[in-house]
Amino acid sequence: MIVFNVDLDNTLIYSYRHDIGPDKIAVENYQGREISFITGNTYRQLNALKKKLLIVPTSTRSIEQYHRIDLQIGKIKYALVCNGGVLLVNGAKDSSWYEESMAMVRKSRSVLEYAYELLEQDSRRYFELRWIENLFLFTKCTQPEAVAAQLQKTLRTNLANVYYNKEKVYVVPASLNKGNALRRFRTLMSADQVIAAGDSEFDISMLQAADKGIAPHSFIKKYAVDFPVDEMAGKELFSEEMLRHVTALCS
Repeated sequence: MIVFNVDLDNTLIYSYRHDIGPDKIAVENYQGREISFITGNTYRQLNALKKKLLIVPTSTRSIEQYHRIDLQIGKIKYALVCNGGVLLVNGAKDSSWYEESMAMVRKSRSVLEYAYELLEQDSRRYFELRWIENLFLFTKCTQPEAVAAQLQKTLRTNLANVYYNKEKVYVVPASLNKGNALRRFRTLMSADQVIAAGDSEFDISMLQAADKGIAPHSFIKKYAVDFPVDEMAGKELFSEEMLRHVTALCS
């Protein structure tokens, strides 16, 4: 069995803010609006690949956010969401996986509670503070880079990681990462090979844990990655170039 752990946003699907050309298919609806898309080429490649490997969306999205997505390629049996803390099987939360995740993050709880107190008082925060499935913290700030930097200096970073993406700020237990999720899922499925693809800081651990990691152009330099990654040339949309590369790996 070959497992393909693939990030969603900006790896496989793209927001309406991103111009991916006219040949596109809506894959996410929110409040009556089409907000995320895949290209027709991505759709065709995914349809072909699902016969060769097990496609496992692996995302930091919440359960609710993931359920808004339909890749239009039929049933996807497994998905890892909440940064790998939740395994969905046919769309339902796997209780054994979640209990194991909660046990893994327990020692980081006090650090996250302290981060919650700091963010609660931070005047730069303009969005509610959310505990995502009691696993990690999420909010939005007007100066996300500065907020994240301050938290990184204050918190015990051996127990929690701080990320920001545009206005979004996350505080995540160190053990709750996509790399650990990939390893756990590999053991669960007794997979022979694991391919992973992702574009952001959240995906670094997953790319490192896979047998073959695939990233967009300039990823290695941007994140100072010091392990082997198949970096794409960047002459076309990452989703299409990446899927063609995955197809070649499975040939």
